[in-house]
Amino acid sequence: MKKNSFTHVLSLFPKLLALTLVIGLAAPSPALAKDKFRVAWSIYVGWMPWGYGDNAGIVKKWADKYDIEIEVVQINDYVESINQYTAGAFDGCVMTNMDALTIPAASGVDSTALIVGDFSNGNDAVILKGKPSLKDIAGQKINLVELSVSHYLLARALESVGLAEKDVTVVNTSDADMVSAYATAGVTAVTTWNPLVSEILAMPNSHKVFDSSQIPGEIIDMMVVNTKTLAENPKLGKALTGAWYEIMSVMSGTDEAGIAARTAMADASGTDLAGYNAQLASTLMFYQPAEAVKFVNSDALPATMKNVAAFSFDHGLLGEGAQDANFIGIETPAGVVGDNGNIKLRFDPSYMKMAADGKL
Repeated sequence: MKKNSFTHVLSLFPKLLALTLVIGLAAPSPALAKDKFRVAWSIYVGWMPWGYGDNAGIVKKWADKYDIEIEVVQINDYVESINQYTAGAFDGCVMTNMDALTIPAASGVDSTALIVGDFSNGNDAVILKGKPSLKDIAGQKINLVELSVSHYLLARALESVGLAEKDVTVVNTSDADMVSAYATAGVTAVTTWNPLVSEILAMPNSHKVFDSSQIPGEIIDMMVVNTKTLAENPKLGKALTGAWYEIMSVMSGTDEAGIAARTAMADASGTDLAGYNAQLASTLMFYQPAEAVKFVNSDALPATMKNVAAFSFDHGLLGEGAQDANFIGIETPAGVVGDNGNIKLRFDPSYMKMAADGKL
């Protein structure tokens, strides 16, 4: 009996081995968790906290809490930082809502707005040299980072006075070269963001003729992370979010620590405390996570992203396969904008909600 049973088991061995291999191949692979991450940031009033948080050890403190490492890297050229994120050189990067849609999302990189830090409320502006009225912009060359949020602001500005892009000429200019370009005689108009706006307005005969306070809530500043990386490594989301709101708590204070933090951010952005405070005054910062959660959950966000998607499609920014403005799906708590089967940009308030609830 034992011999027959043993023989029977031997006869089944090849089948059992084959079945084991099939099950192994069919089983889902384990999540690709890792413990080292890189995020990129560039100079802007709402993103200076990342540089400060790195230097002050706050980012490391939160990374240590979750037993991971986070390298925070400053990139001098804003668009280049997003390009590097899109290419996979970084796990996260600061960017605006429009640039998140038109660069990584349009390139097929599924990305999540992990932290919505603020929206521009005057920090992005159209500036004319020697002309005090927006209507004077007709026929001029406008230096700006082409196809960026500055281009979007210009389009909205032109609409407000019955003009269109055909009435001006756009000149693509890196943000790193904007101030020096404006200082030349041949440049008479620019559209850009702070701290460049403050530097340019300090020059003689410069006039701000339109700014983002006239389209509130449309230019959103965010920390964006790779969706797949976040799903496989929730510790990254928790560490970044926890660090951000500790930085917000420090910098929003009126005590010595708050003043020191804002002074450090001012120095790093090439201005003084008064100048940085002035930039903060034209930025609606979400110092409290509950404020950011409320903003992301609002019905206004999908409406804004519809406008952004329409502009992006009109300028050929949604990729070669885009047939209309709905080509890319944008997921928000209030619903999906665009193609539900092609979601590449997600507004996920869950980590900010954890911060609001004290669960990080």
